[in-house]
Amino acid sequence: MTLFSLKDHPQVKRRLKTVLEAIGYDTVDWARVEMYRESFNFLRQLGPQKLEVLEISGGVHWRREFNFKSYTTTKYPEFDICAQTLPQTFDVVIADQVFEHLAWPLRAAKNIYEMVRPGGYFIIATPFLLRVHNSPIDCSRWTATGLSHLLQEAGFAANRIQTASWGNRACLRANFKKWPKRGFTGSLKNEPDFPVMVWAFAQKAPP
Repeated sequence: MTLFSLKDHPQVKRRLKTVLEAIGYDTVDWARVEMYRESFNFLRQLGPQKLEVLEISGGVHWRREFNFKSYTTTKYPEFDICAQTLPQTFDVVIADQVFEHLAWPLRAAKNIYEMVRPGGYFIIATPFLLRVHNSPIDCSRWTATGLSHLLQEAGFAANRIQTASWGNRACLRANFKKWPKRGFTGSLKNEPDFPVMVWAFAQKAPP
C-alpha cells in the first residue's frame, strides 16, 4: 500500500496551508516564528524592492515574502560556500538554517563577507537548542555572543552586528522528536536561558 505524502503533492500542500492559516493555525515552524518576524521587519525597513539578494541554499520563505529587485540562490553541493564565492556582490546575503551544517563555518563567513557590498548586510539564522539533524552533516551551534564573534572573525565590525535569540522550554521539548508548527497554541514567550533559534544582522562597513 502506498502512503499519501504531502511532499509529493505540492498543490495539495499549498491549499491545506491556506485553509489552516485562514482559521488561525500558524503553519510556520515554531522555532522560527520570532526569527522570521524580526528578520522580515528588518528587511522591510531596507526597502526590499531595491535590494539585490543572494540566499545560500535558499528555501521558499524569503522569496515568497518579498518582491526583491533580484533574487539569486545557490545549491549544495554544486556550490560550496565553504570553498567558493560568486563573481558578483549583493546588497543582502541570507543564510537561513545553513551554518550549523557547514564543516568550515569561518571560511564560509569570510566568503559571504566578500560577496556583501559595502553598506550591505548578512542575515544569518541558525539553531542552538535543537537536536542534531544531519543534512548531510550537522557540526556547530552558537549562542548570540558566539555568533557575533564568528562574524567579527569574518570581517564584520562588532558595532555593526545585531544579534538576537528566542526560545522557551515548551518549544525545546516539542522539537525533541519532530519539527512542530506553532499551530494554535505555541507560546511565543522568550526564556533567554533556553534559546532555540539565534540570528544576526551584520552590516559591512559603508564605503
